Amino acid sequence: MKKLRILFVGGGSGGHIFPLIAVANELQQQAANFNIALDMRYFGSDRGYANELVKNNIAYVPIMTSKWRRYLSFLNVVDLIKFPFAVIQVLWKIFWFMPDVIFSKGGPGALPVILVSRFFLIPVVIHESDTVPGLTNRISGRYAAKIFLAFASTEEYFHKKNNIEVVGNPVREAIIAQIIASQSSEGKQQARREFGFNPDEPVVLVLGGSQGAERLNNFVLENLEILIRSAQIIHQVGERNFATYKTEYEFMAKDWSEIEKNRYQYRAFFADDLAGAITAADIVISRAGAGSIFELAAFGKPALLIPLLEAANDHQRQNAYLYAQTGAALVIQEENLLGNLMVTEIETLIKNPALLQQMSDAAKSFYRPDAASIIAKYLLTYI
Repeated sequence: MKKLRILFVGGGSGGHIFPLIAVANELQQQAANFNIALDMRYFGSDRGYANELVKNNIAYVPIMTSKWRRYLSFLNVVDLIKFPFAVIQVLWKIFWFMPDVIFSKGGPGALPVILVSRFFLIPVVIHESDTVPGLTNRISGRYAAKIFLAFASTEEYFHKKNNIEVVGNPVREAIIAQIIASQSSEGKQQARREFGFNPDEPVVLVLGGSQGAERLNNFVLENLEILIRSAQIIHQVGERNFATYKTEYEFMAKDWSEIEKNRYQYRAFFADDLAGAITAADIVISRAGAGSIFELAAFGKPALLIPLLEAANDHQRQNAYLYAQTGAALVIQEENLLGNLMVTEIETLIKNPALLQQMSDAAKSFYRPDAASIIAKYLLTYI
């Protein structure tokens, strides 16, 4: 049996890790058809995702990472000092693994691996999720054997046009498996019951990204009393913020009735049950990371997108407006994140089923279901 070694690298956030896992799942299925054994490893900072990688048969190998911030920070000096040590560490670890190919999502931690791959003449394939590529992928694109893109407009940032393919963003197998079940009204009602909600009343899901979003959390907490009058609310708070949020919520809601409390459910993070939360919702309020956008598109969910102001290269704002042009979403800038405005937007959509359906159809048309399969097939064929 032939054995292939594949090295994954990425920034360590959910937006990098989950697409890597989606591609790894497809690689395993396709490799099994050709009696090929895989040795898949991820080099980088786990940032809480090591278990997810291992569960999907990707060995996690920790390496030193550094990040260049686009603002004045002493941490830039620290990370510049760390960078050459990271390169030496990667040089040693790659020497002992010697992968057949490297698949990179870019981001902090990926650049040392890309530079070392040049030294060892290891082919690199990259995928860029956002409309505006980060620094690592711009550098990687000069040497990549293949460049996969989520958005067609991103092509203008790369010089090698003959090796670019627009495929969308890979979505996890675990998510895709639940999409079909979510399409019926019975699936939506069942998902609502599992959250303890009235299955016949509207539901809004608030997603702050894999790490949560402090300003979104503060907005929800400050306006929760008026939000739950319009809809039942499911809220991803983020593991980093959960303990503080739980204390503040319990203090605020101590005098609430059980009816009011039952209209709001919050979790630290949706991992295996994200599909259930999306299925239950009529509308999703979300940041505008590419991973979130494509998962919502896969489910055909109308969205209210709130771009993160600090996102590198302002890519979330550009992601949001490009996606909104399809008719699948509305964009609300963070400075306009006001309780009454959000309630008005939610109620306008809830009271207009035809508009919600139009947005849902636009989302489904935008989604590309074969991204992970296409990338996996290319990797195996190229090797």
